[in-house]
Amino acid sequence: MICETDGFFTRAMAEDLGYGDQQIAHLARIGTWIRFRRGYYCLADIWNGLDDRARHRVRCRAVLHSLGDRVVLSHVSGAVVHDLDVWGMDLSRVHVTRLDGASGRIEGDVVHHEGRVGVDDPVVVDGMRVLPALRCAVETAAISSSESGLVVLDSVLHHGHADFDALQRKFASMSTWRGMRHLHVPMRMADGRSANAGESRGRWLFWVLHLPAPDLQVRIHDENGVLRGTCDWAWRDRGMLGEFDGELKYGRLLRPGQNPGEVVFAEKQREDELREITGCTMIRLIWADYDRPRVVKARFERLLRSAG
Repeated sequence: MICETDGFFTRAMAEDLGYGDQQIAHLARIGTWIRFRRGYYCLADIWNGLDDRARHRVRCRAVLHSLGDRVVLSHVSGAVVHDLDVWGMDLSRVHVTRLDGASGRIEGDVVHHEGRVGVDDPVVVDGMRVLPALRCAVETAAISSSESGLVVLDSVLHHGHADFDALQRKFASMSTWRGMRHLHVPMRMADGRSANAGESRGRWLFWVLHLPAPDLQVRIHDENGVLRGTCDWAWRDRGMLGEFDGELKYGRLLRPGQNPGEVVFAEKQREDELREITGCTMIRLIWADYDRPRVVKARFERLLRSAG
């Protein structure tokens, strides 16, 4: 019950429930209990059912339990707790900002940042003390690549934590902080209409490849004015539509009792209809495409030629 409620239990809690040193060591050794940080455990059945983000949340709770009011969650840990999209970030360590004047350092599975809280008063999300989402997003972008930075900046706008002007003001107020110099392009590109990391990465790829920037979330209506679909990207003046197909997309579209093949077929019909209505070609990208930019560029240019 403790593990299901808090996500973890401590060695001290186990001892209070009657487990001795040898029993604790044995359960951890045979894998019944997962020791994910010193003195902190989770039942294997629960831990193995969690994805990386959920495990990071458990780590966050454990770190806050250990360090108490001396710290607040920040950077990528704060972004995860605020349910922002993060990509390409190491989630094996928890990021905190010190509130007690202690110096920044990496200590085991915790990255300690020097406290500069000021007007960014901590908030409580799901029982955890964390810096506001906007600051966490900018700080996360600062310690990541430009591509990863665009993902989290798009996400903080998409989830309504700030508008574009507020994001720019926050960036200006933090512009002298370490890591901010490489964010000028992602800051200019940030757009809350990108709904997930895959769509943001697509926009970054188009920019890197010097391909034209698309319109986002373009609504397609039929001749009677009925909305038939919304495309992630569109280059209507060039006769092209585009979509990102993540591995979870069809799972979200799947209704109870529906065969996955039916969903794929319905999506293919939807694409055919949108192409018929608009007269445009369609480019679809998947995660693997982002690791082969030359192939994407060749496909894009070939489709542009066929559209013309």
